[in-house]
Amino acid sequence: QVQLVESGGGLVQAGGSLRLSCAASGRTFSSYVLGWFRQAPGKEREFVAAIRWSGGLTYYADSVKGRLTISRDIAKKTVYLQMNNLKPEDTAVYYCAADFNQIITTTSSTYDYWGQGTQVTVSS
Repeated sequence: QVQLVESGGGLVQAGGSLRLSCAASGRTFSSYVLGWFRQAPGKEREFVAAIRWSGGLTYYADSVKGRLTISRDIAKKTVYLQMNNLKPEDTAVYYCAADFNQIITTTSSTYDYWGQGTQVTVSS
């Protein structure tokens, strides 16, 4: 089993920054992909970014490239999402998710474990 706990969400003005954290526990992570998704009110959950635990390969949604950065701390078993130059359209609940495969995918149904989510609100 894997447990994922997100933190770091909050209210920020447009142009500001936040760093989300996802602390993982349970099963070892040698062959995981950890991803961030988000869901705005009335919209479907969408892929944001992902990182392969082994090797650190990353992949981003086009809408966040250049503004959001995913990284990991292996010793702390924590994944981060640094969000800069935030826009009102970034407002959503952000979820961390773990996928047993080493292939990075953007489809939420392929991810096996999910955190509870953390709210990010960007005011204009």
